[in-house]
Amino acid sequence: MIGGETAEMPSFYRDGEYDLAGFAVGVVDRPKIIDGRTIEAGDVLIGVASSGLHSNGYSLVRRVLLDDGKLAIDQRLPDLDRPLGEVLLTPTRIYAKQILTLAAEFSLKGIAHITGGGVTENLPRIFPSQCHARIDRRTWSAPPIFSLLEKMGRIDREEMHRVFNMGIGLVMAVAPAMADSIIRRLAQLGDQAWVIGEMVTAVSGHPQVEYVGTDGSH
Repeated sequence: MIGGETAEMPSFYRDGEYDLAGFAVGVVDRPKIIDGRTIEAGDVLIGVASSGLHSNGYSLVRRVLLDDGKLAIDQRLPDLDRPLGEVLLTPTRIYAKQILTLAAEFSLKGIAHITGGGVTENLPRIFPSQCHARIDRRTWSAPPIFSLLEKMGRIDREEMHRVFNMGIGLVMAVAPAMADSIIRRLAQLGDQAWVIGEMVTAVSGHPQVEYVGTDGSH
């Protein structure tokens, strides 16, 4: 195995059980590697909409909604447009084709796939230590499932952003002049996207994410 990760899924497997999942390995020409090293203060951050939970945080989801909340999988809730089970089983949005198209047409400085850890923990992996990311939570609306989890679980807002994608499945760092064109191209490819923030000069040597504003869903 070349690489991978261990997923923590308490209460999902019986003791002594495990799964070995398949994986894919790709190659890229060295000059085409997008590694974030050219990201600088003033660059903008484009967030691409997620389709929902994206297979992350389900241990917490089950505890909040099913164990503690006593909700039924087939239950219809006022805030959701489908039964709860259908919302929870919404397939993860895959962005590979979109990124290949964008990379061929635009100069992308950095790309962060927002998985477990949310924007808070995934985004700092792509930018240099002299930069910080400032995210404006007013620029997009998170799907209702996130508000439901926050309210029923009484989960702190910052913790929500640290566990879940909050409606953003992918973030790209680009030069400001390219942002509008990239968002229009994403719309043509079937994805909704927004400028959700910007890169600023770091005040410390540790890359981090700063949030401003209140989530558009609240």
